[in-house]
Amino acid sequence: MKRMSLFLASLAVSTVAAAEPASQGRILIAGDSTAQGYGQDRYPQAGWGQFLACGLISGTQVLNRAKAARSTRTFIGERRWDDLMAETRPGDTVLIQFGHNDAAYEKPERFADATTTFRDNLLRMVWETRGRQAVPVLVTPVARRSFWDNGQTRADFAEYSAVIRSVAAATGTPLIELEAQSRQLIAGMGAEKSRDLYLHYPPGRWPAYPKGIDDDTHFSELGARRIAELVAGALSALPAPAAGLVAKERPDLTRGTPVGSGACH
Repeated sequence: MKRMSLFLASLAVSTVAAAEPASQGRILIAGDSTAQGYGQDRYPQAGWGQFLACGLISGTQVLNRAKAARSTRTFIGERRWDDLMAETRPGDTVLIQFGHNDAAYEKPERFADATTTFRDNLLRMVWETRGRQAVPVLVTPVARRSFWDNGQTRADFAEYSAVIRSVAAATGTPLIELEAQSRQLIAGMGAEKSRDLYLHYPPGRWPAYPKGIDDDTHFSELGARRIAELVAGALSALPAPAAGLVAKERPDLTRGTPVGSGACH
């Protein structure tokens, strides 16, 4: 009888434990300037990675290790990837977004051929993430504000996106189609209104850009929030533990007016 009571007690404890959600870890970001976080001295420039936590459940930790001007070649070569792996824990999710700088053939120190070096680097990132008992998520490069003559949005990194999709399929890695989704966002807004997502300001408007700026690659605060919303929405639908970290309501990522900083609200 005593043994039976102990068994039932242990069964009750295990049942309660099973009903509690398992730890879903943290989110780490490996990427370039489009995902990097920026200080107030660079405002209104922002990267989607600095706002991602604003669309996640309270307490979720995001370690944004994206860095401007980095390709897979330089992110690995500068040991940034090794450093990211060193802080990765079992159960974490690692978002991997490259392509912009890998495609810079005119800058050989960054350039990584899509079908050879770039592909090999992605495979390394996927396998090493899994070796840490973490979950890799591949992300196609976010779109530039780029249009063909007929007004259709252009995929400036189509070859790199194709390789990312191929690696994701071959390795069974979750994929976020950020290039396609961001192009759809830009197309829906139109050529003129979509300027608000990027850095288009006259001289004297912001201290960081006294001569003004016209940049169709890097994001304004509102642009970074909208791209973070795309990432969060896509992440919530993936077969990955981090899907459960995404908040059901994400007003900080869809707001129509800027806060004026990198704060959520």
